[in-house]
Amino acid sequence: MGDPAGNGPELSVKALAKSEVYQQCKPFIIGDASCIEEAIGILQLENELKVNSFNDVKQAKYEYGVIDVLDMNLVDMSKKEFGKVQAMCGEAAFQYVTKAIELAVNEEIDGTVTNALNKEAMNLAGHHYSGHTEIYADYTNTKSYSMMLAHDSMRVAHVSTHVSLREACDRVKKDRVLEVIRLADEACKKLGIEKPKIGVAGLNPHAGENGLFGREEIEEIQPAIEQAMKEGIIIPDEQSVPSDTIFSKMAGGWYDIVVVMYHDQGHIPIKLKGFVFNKELNKWDAVSGINITLGLPIVRVSVDHGTGFDQAGKGTASPVSLLNAIEYATLYANNR
Repeated sequence: MGDPAGNGPELSVKALAKSEVYQQCKPFIIGDASCIEEAIGILQLENELKVNSFNDVKQAKYEYGVIDVLDMNLVDMSKKEFGKVQAMCGEAAFQYVTKAIELAVNEEIDGTVTNALNKEAMNLAGHHYSGHTEIYADYTNTKSYSMMLAHDSMRVAHVSTHVSLREACDRVKKDRVLEVIRLADEACKKLGIEKPKIGVAGLNPHAGENGLFGREEIEEIQPAIEQAMKEGIIIPDEQSVPSDTIFSKMAGGWYDIVVVMYHDQGHIPIKLKGFVFNKELNKWDAVSGINITLGLPIVRVSVDHGTGFDQAGKGTASPVSLLNAIEYATLYANNR
């Protein structure tokens, strides 16, 4: 459900108000039933949707028009405030995630989809993680993992994510770059792409310009590329490509996925594509795209946006990213 003070409850209801979701999968929400009932009221869907609250997955009905909620009962509704960073909500969001992981690891469910949590609220509650990716990796004992973002045919997999830019540069090492190339290749195959074409972005301007602007491409990235190609992984350029051109090439169909060296290098092009703001109407026309944690023993897909504290409780947030995430999670679960 995501952070109770954010837009996750409303987005969850909006998504499950669409009959096509029930044609893809058997969905239920892990969260607080009281928050979902509140969201139904905010969206004025009381005559269309009912809540089935339960404590055991086997009690879910999976009927369109009935929103199944595994009720964790963690939120005091008299204290919850929309758009506020609260330790109570951070604790609840964290517990929803760990419950989802537990159910997936125990094979009671086939996949998990996460709404946004607030990192500050989660840390106030005493859970010191930088995001969902790190929680999933820790609770599944996964050592080799990467974040993948996707919007339509554009996909990126990250060598590093939530670290300083200084540390991100230090993390560009052959073994890690090779690891992410392998994860990217595997991810595309799970999406049904038989022979994925992978682009590898350079770290430095002009991909180092043959060492003039840095030697990471020569000493760390190129050896990883050469090893990956020996393993049969298709890298059309056979070398790293400057990041100021590689995404235009991916948009043109040159690659199925691009391995990027740090957080913003991958996030900016995907969000530029998926986040569309309407200046005339002063609102977001689209907030789409998804986030997948690669390398996990379970399926985890997430929305590619934050908690939307500025929109929470207003019923205006778009469920497009969540619907995309559900579609990707279903595809991944079916291809496991």
